[in-house]
Amino acid sequence: MDALTALTHALPHRLLSSLARRLAYSRHPRVRRWLIDTVVRRFGVDLEEALESDPKAYESFNAFFTRALRPGVRVPDPDPRALLMPADGRISQCGPIEGGRIFQAKGRSFTAAELLADAEDAAPFADGLFATVYLSPRDYHRVHMPWTGRLLRTVHVPGRLFSVGPAAVRAVPRLFARNERLVCHFECDFGPMAVVMVGALLVSGVETVWSGIEIPRYGRAVTVKDYRNQRLVLERFAEMARFNYGSTVVVLLPPGVATLAPGLGAEAPVRLGQRLATLA
Repeated sequence: MDALTALTHALPHRLLSSLARRLAYSRHPRVRRWLIDTVVRRFGVDLEEALESDPKAYESFNAFFTRALRPGVRVPDPDPRALLMPADGRISQCGPIEGGRIFQAKGRSFTAAELLADAEDAAPFADGLFATVYLSPRDYHRVHMPWTGRLLRTVHVPGRLFSVGPAAVRAVPRLFARNERLVCHFECDFGPMAVVMVGALLVSGVETVWSGIEIPRYGRAVTVKDYRNQRLVLERFAEMARFNYGSTVVVLLPPGVATLAPGLGAEAPVRLGQRLATLA
């Protein structure tokens, strides 16, 4: 375990994330400009892809971080049988869910039941597929639908806010099942699909298109919201949620419905809209 990852075990996660949130939403010109310029320079953000390419035009760091892309910069795979990559970033891991367990890194895994905070919710995904996508600070931070689905419910699971960078993924046991997260359950024409928005250290919020800010709540109890009576359908490739800082999204699929796209593996760079899997 590197020194920074070890330090995060002792840090006051929620306090730091609350402070980061205040900075992210600050409209003070010097604060805003310093934060934006620092991230653009350090991480090589490509603002030519953004709908607003002038960094001075953003009212806050958060507005910059959740920036929209120009039309046509990302397009969905044209094959109608292709499930889509939900975000820009890198594959952390992907593959089969074996014995109910999801691979995290060498020597580390966690169960689907732990990730979803419910064994009954996890049962349909036994022996299915998963893909974990890490979004770095340079990436587009809106998450889109891999497939058309009707929202059934969301589950906000309180937890820690460890970093989700590669070093932490290798070092922290059951990382994604310990961090605060929002589990989104969808009903698709092939069956259930879960999309899990995982919070992280200095993540100042997760927002959905249907309910607004979901994290931070920083509560102690699991919170379930039922949307079954609202007939809320999100189309393939439509925006569903956004991170206010870099984090991770996990997609779970049931067994027998799809095969992962060839060439996907740990650390593979991916772009929103490319093929994640192909329907069987």
